[in-house]
This record gives sequence, structure tokens and C-alpha cells, in this order.
Amino acid sequence: MHAVVRMYSGQGASEVFDLVARSNPELKELFGSIAGFVSYTAVRNGDGGMTLTVCEDEAGTAESSRRAAGFIKERLTEPVKPTQIIEGSTVLQFTAAERMPTAV
Repeated sequence: MHAVVRMYSGQGASEVFDLVARSNPELKELFGSIAGFVSYTAVRNGDGGMTLTVCEDEAGTAESSRRAAGFIKERLTEPVKPTQIIEGSTVLQFTAAERMPTAV
């Protein structure tokens, strides 16, 4: 698995998350059609936030970053401060459905 975190702060960051909040169906289609797509999460904190995309490989996360940049550029008229990107191979990933059973 490979993950990419895109961090937004400063100029235009609040507008990015306003856009994300109202674009659920579009974003599901945009990212869900990427080969090897696993998950997308957006987290707002104050006037900015971060997004996390997980794919089966680096090619998927690279495509997700390309699509995210295009999506924002096409829909926002105000400039957005360049995004800080952190990416790498996952070393641990699990879901609530995979939790270990608790002792009784």
C-alpha cells in the first residue's frame, strides 16, 4: 500500500475544504475510478486541513495527487497556497472491522 497526505494551509486553504465538503459525489467518482484506490479522507483543522489517499501502489497515489490538483484548479477562482505533500509506503493499516476480539 502507498499513501499520500496533502496539507493545505494559508491562502485558499479554507476554500479548498469548503469545496471538498460540498463535493462528496464528485470526489467519490474522481478518486474511486483510480486503479488500486483504497480510501480517501479529508480532515479540516481551523482554516485549512489535510487529505489522505491510500492506494495499492505509488502510481495510484500519484494519479490521486494529479486529479486533486486539477479538481481544485478547475473549481476555485482564488489562488491556493502550494500544498505540502508527504507520501510513502504504508507500514501498518487496519480497519475497525479487523479489530482483534476483546477478552470476555
